[in-house]
Amino acid sequence: MKQTGLFLAVMAALCLFARSAPARPLAYEDLIAFDRIGSLAVSPDGGRMAFEVTDYLLAGNTKNRDIWLVGRDGSGLRRLTAADGYDGAPCWSPDGGTIAFVSDRDGTAQVWTIAVDGGEAVKLTDIATGAGGPVWSPDGASILVTSDVHPACTDQACNAEAEKAFAERVVKARVIESLLYRHWNHWREGKRSHVLLVPVDGGEVTDLTPGDFDVPPLSLGSRHDYTFSPDGAEVCFVKNTDAMIATSTNNDLFVVPTNGGHAVRLTDSPANDNSPHYSPDGRFIAYRAMSRPGFEADRYVLTLYDRATNRTRPLTADLDRSVGRMAWSVDSKKIFFCVQDEGTNTIHSVEVKSGKIQTILTGHTVIALAAGPSAKELFLTAERFTRPRELFRLSTDGKKLSQITDLNGPMLAGIEMNEAEDFRFEGALGDEIHGFLLKPPGFDASKKYPLVVLVHGGPQGAWEDEFHYRWNAQMFAAPGYVVTMVNFHGSTGYGQAFTDQISGDWGGACYEDVMKGLDYVLDNYDFVDPDRVGAAGASFGGYMVYWIAGHTDRFRCLVSHDGVFNTESMYGATEELWFPEWEFKGVPWDADSLYRKWSPHLSAGAYKTPMLVIHGENDFRVPVTEGLQAFTVLQRLGVPSKLLYFPDEDHFVQKPQNAQLWWKTIHDWFAQWLGEG
Repeated sequence: MKQTGLFLAVMAALCLFARSAPARPLAYEDLIAFDRIGSLAVSPDGGRMAFEVTDYLLAGNTKNRDIWLVGRDGSGLRRLTAADGYDGAPCWSPDGGTIAFVSDRDGTAQVWTIAVDGGEAVKLTDIATGAGGPVWSPDGASILVTSDVHPACTDQACNAEAEKAFAERVVKARVIESLLYRHWNHWREGKRSHVLLVPVDGGEVTDLTPGDFDVPPLSLGSRHDYTFSPDGAEVCFVKNTDAMIATSTNNDLFVVPTNGGHAVRLTDSPANDNSPHYSPDGRFIAYRAMSRPGFEADRYVLTLYDRATNRTRPLTADLDRSVGRMAWSVDSKKIFFCVQDEGTNTIHSVEVKSGKIQTILTGHTVIALAAGPSAKELFLTAERFTRPRELFRLSTDGKKLSQITDLNGPMLAGIEMNEAEDFRFEGALGDEIHGFLLKPPGFDASKKYPLVVLVHGGPQGAWEDEFHYRWNAQMFAAPGYVVTMVNFHGSTGYGQAFTDQISGDWGGACYEDVMKGLDYVLDNYDFVDPDRVGAAGASFGGYMVYWIAGHTDRFRCLVSHDGVFNTESMYGATEELWFPEWEFKGVPWDADSLYRKWSPHLSAGAYKTPMLVIHGENDFRVPVTEGLQAFTVLQRLGVPSKLLYFPDEDHFVQKPQNAQLWWKTIHDWFAQWLGEG
């Protein structure tokens, strides 16, 4: 109690000091200094939450993640772990006295445990291939973990020998015989993710998912892709058993007895099924189901598997939104779930018996959702353009939302950030298009400001009211720019038909939406200077920047980060082949496929707009040669251009000093070509 009182007094003093100082624009030093809240876990009695907090250390170019505790009412806030490096993925023991977590404090990721009310952490696993993702059994006797094992091995000794041999090899060459041989940012090295059962009191580790398959799957899944049944007798997990997983989204649910044995398939749809959640009474398994194989952005329908009848039943088939995070009510009568909804998120509940859907909360960007043991409240993390993520408590009737933590409040009090404004206009195909407009700090309506148009990735993604750390809208606005973000055709949260439209039409309606959005802003906001307009985007947003450069000269400058420049060459070097095959309607050698129709490199001869190209060497999703090709063309044509190349980053830029250079280079580029606001 004394520690809590002292903490609150210090925070109050800091807030008072911050409010007395003049507000200033957001700077990179602020962005990197914010406490970043990650996953949360609610204690069995609902009285406390364990949650991750990541701090980025600019001087050391590193990050540190720890686990914190807080009471449901915000009391008792304290750091539970304090080792250097990674401490994360907290999981409560059934009796609420201990937390299992993942730590790399001794060099490799392993599962540790720590008493909630004091004491030192104890190492639980010592698995040669590492361990992560702990899930505690209902009786507290064992824990599920995941590990990237050698599938030919049948015991831990074999895995240890294989790891030792790999580490000591002199020849670094790889002999590859199948896809996927690398994924996202790492080489697979022939290993597979498996779910292992670890006795808490010691004993033999059991591989519950043996074989040459990944559990959970490499792609299109979640951290909820394996879990115990309420009686602890079985484990439900997700696996893709197709021979060519590079072209398959066919994830299915399986169950296996916890004492080992044959796994039984529960779902047989050729599309993606994932995220199993047992009802507390054990009768049902709720999960998310797509209907179209090969499409990663299909609508997720909340679906029930009845363990008594072995039948499935969709619960949200009539809701034109894709189901995200979910949580059962304690009485097993309802499921709470979250969906994207026009730039924010909506939390609904659905009655298991009747299928009746009720809206609980709208207008917030919810990241995590959990139900407590009481039928009266939910716990969640949420953020917005002006506020990094914090913890909240929500009554299940939606009438009361209470903020639990305010880790970044003192810092925010001294920083000026504006709320984003919604705007809507008629875009391509006569459809209404939604966007956000953000004014710079110190805004003066009598002035003329440069405009920065941001283009989101995906392409089946969306700009949401969120505090994004890589593409932070406030950081783009801070130097004195108006920022716009259009959720063009293909964006999620506006109905599945709207999302579907972009497939096979990458440079079509979505490009028209971006340009019509620019027209709308210039026509309706007098403070925007039409002669000083730039654009920036990453991934598909980077693709759109390359497409813009070949089709219009309306922009003063452009920034493309990890964008697709040549759709044909990208196909041969990316890893998840279902994506281009769906988006461009086949493979590049099919005469009627659309790779060449929508490839920016074929219109590159028209490039005139100055462009900054950014790419990371370890980006296996959009390989680095895409950026190198674009920069080569720009230089060959004599277009003012610059290449920012990161040898140690992937699709994202995450190291603190690398990110600092990223922001500085972008800000300098805009200042050079747009001037300052």
